[in-house]
Amino acid sequence: MFTNWLRQNFILPLGCLLVATACSEVKSTSPTTIAANPIPSQIAASNTTQLRVAKYKGGWDLGLKLAGLDDFPYQTQFTEFTGGNLMVQAINAGAIDLASASEIPPIFAIESKASVKIIATLKGPTVGQVVLIPKNSTAKTIADLKGKKVGYVKATTAHYFLIKMLEKAGLTMKDINAVPLSIPDGLSAFRKGELDAWATYGYSIPQAQKEGARVLESAKDILSGNFVIIASPNAIADPKKKVAIADFLCRLQKSQTWRESNLKQWSKTYATAIDVDESIVYQDAQQGQQQRRQEILPVSDEAIASQQKVADTFFQAGVIPTKVDVKQLWDRSFNEDIAKCQ
Repeated sequence: MFTNWLRQNFILPLGCLLVATACSEVKSTSPTTIAANPIPSQIAASNTTQLRVAKYKGGWDLGLKLAGLDDFPYQTQFTEFTGGNLMVQAINAGAIDLASASEIPPIFAIESKASVKIIATLKGPTVGQVVLIPKNSTAKTIADLKGKKVGYVKATTAHYFLIKMLEKAGLTMKDINAVPLSIPDGLSAFRKGELDAWATYGYSIPQAQKEGARVLESAKDILSGNFVIIASPNAIADPKKKVAIADFLCRLQKSQTWRESNLKQWSKTYATAIDVDESIVYQDAQQGQQQRRQEILPVSDEAIASQQKVADTFFQAGVIPTKVDVKQLWDRSFNEDIAKCQ
């Protein structure tokens, strides 16, 4: 059954793939030289080069604009997606060139033979990743969820940390009534009292807490905080697009540095973009900043080992049918550019 799920989720017609996404194109009038660091090829991207970038709602495009770094010397088209797995699909279908995800979607890409490469690590906080229980729940520990109905988001960090929490309690996914749900469906089911617990992440947590939900256990110390930047092998092989990607990565790093120093301003604009209360966004951003600053890092052995640990956990839990070697996903060709970015 899992193999069928992989086919359904990673080998889709392009027409189905881009349903419920939104595109916006930015055509820069800047000079045709790259604003960040040149790469060895010394080939300049120009206005004839188009970089197709996946983003979350209120994501990279907003951060770059706020930091005044959206003056790209190449055409940049942003397309909105709701999850990293959909971004992997889009890269495999040739629809986009660059995206971000947790460590997990690329692991499933190996099983489906999707064409995708990891070119950098996006280090970030892990505070917004928890198992929630309703306000009237009597559960005190994860062990109390045995036999209970637990919602989770399949093939995501929520799936991974739920497995690890159960493992620590001497349980497996088979010991609970595990229900895979999207974030919106999970929040709806949780609000209706249809779930005994919910493994989730993001702004669904404070939204549920405002209605009395409690955190049973946090995944803050389970997750590595490693998110990844993924790219199309075809884009990497295109000299001009490779220059554009290198420039884009540097701009992202600079925009994150700006965000760290302008958290209140960023929170206000971001809250409006995603239609979430500003106080919730700002509090979450502050907590995340206290735990770990956001930064883009070159590909490293440590990052590869971290993802391999996740892949091994999924294999041992029977989530993926065969043991996979994640090294094949990683591409170090942007390491020098990332290291030089100031």
